[in-house]
Amino acid sequence: MRAVVENEHGDFHVLAVTDEPVPELEPGQVLIKVAAAGINRADVMQRRGLYPPPSGASNIFGLEVAGTVEKVADGVDSALAGQERVALLAGGGYAEYVAVDADHTLPVPAGVSIEEAAGLIEVAATVYSNLVPTCGMSTELAENQGKTALVHGGTGGIGQHAIQFLQNMGVKVFTTAGTPEKCAFLQSQGAEAINYRAQDFEQAIKEQAPEGVDFILDVVGAKYLKQNLSTLKTGGHLTIIGLQGGAEAEIDLRQMLSRRLNLHATSLRSRPAQEKKEILAGVEKTVWPLVEKGLIKPNLGKTFPLEEVAAAHEYFDSGEHTGKVVLTLS
Repeated sequence: MRAVVENEHGDFHVLAVTDEPVPELEPGQVLIKVAAAGINRADVMQRRGLYPPPSGASNIFGLEVAGTVEKVADGVDSALAGQERVALLAGGGYAEYVAVDADHTLPVPAGVSIEEAAGLIEVAATVYSNLVPTCGMSTELAENQGKTALVHGGTGGIGQHAIQFLQNMGVKVFTTAGTPEKCAFLQSQGAEAINYRAQDFEQAIKEQAPEGVDFILDVVGAKYLKQNLSTLKTGGHLTIIGLQGGAEAEIDLRQMLSRRLNLHATSLRSRPAQEKKEILAGVEKTVWPLVEKGLIKPNLGKTFPLEEVAAAHEYFDSGEHTGKVVLTLS
């Protein structure tokens, strides 16, 4: 089968399609013929040698796919065969076939194309798991009245999904972006956009929400840590899910103690299988109905055929994209 394997590290030029064996099924798994695979920041970090796959995971790139179940293993409902499903992976997505635990798949939401679906499950699971189980945000609209959140990187795949999810949960959203054009786009989506190159986001938020925000979803890391903590409301939650701005920073613990701040740092990829199963059950119950009603859009940005994987990563690296970048397999 065609696949993109982690052979060497560097810029996008190191990526190429090779011929690999079709994965063997283990009990509890399904074999999916992949139609499309989402590209994520984790793939870029892995390509650069900064984010190795968990022990036992495939050395093929890719954390999410959409396609058709071709075969089921022992212990799996045979009715899944022939169904279109999305899958959350620890690796293996940039390939024609992938073997994955059946519990780590969900049906493609009604009204969503297979390409859109391929870029949906990883962002949905990331956003849901960090805001609801991790930060304790309610999924009941009435309980979120007056709540506020800050989402960094609002035009990316995770940022776009997070903004929509929060808004549908009744939470007011502030977000950051790096150009006037991106900020204008985010304003059109109903978020309060802040150009981080022209404004101090902490000051801009405090002007509208003097007490601070309840939740922060952050992909930057160390560079924003001090400002993020200062931007939180007393008892607020900061969740770090990326390290684009570095991994090491100092914390004023007095500030955290006196204001009862909560700091979380999570990775979805390395979670135990049971936790992923529980997260996806929550996504199916809470997020999928919003997608099927059109209240959360998949936000597909651009597609590339698998053979153009290097060009797809070059485009992703450029920062020009809005929404998800997806690889397609015919």
